Amino acid sequence: MGISDFTSKMIGEKRRWRQYKARAAQLPPAYRTAINALERYLLYFGPGDGTTMAVMFEDLADLFEQSIADGAPVRSIVGDDPVEFAEAFLRNYPNGSWVVKERQRLVKAIKGVTDQQETP
Repeated sequence: MGISDFTSKMIGEKRRWRQYKARAAQLPPAYRTAINALERYLLYFGPGDGTTMAVMFEDLADLFEQSIADGAPVRSIVGDDPVEFAEAFLRNYPNGSWVVKERQRLVKAIKGVTDQQETP
């Protein structure tokens, strides 16, 4: 990837982030508080890839906006366990997740060791 491609990608991702933040800021207070809390959690545990993250947050904003249009309260969006909701939501975006990558790295390392031990 050249400098020009990198710059374009970064500018595009920054623009998408600002658009998401503007959408989140327009939500009613309870929904805004909920989406901000989810955002913080998703930033820690979500995909490290900027493009995947942009799509994920756009989808989250879509979900909240549609729920508001349908008259659904926050609890009906996130359910009784907000952590389970966030984890289920994250499972839709496995690409780029540092957690997934580290899990794969661990499995590969252990498999390599155990395969060597099993070989006579």
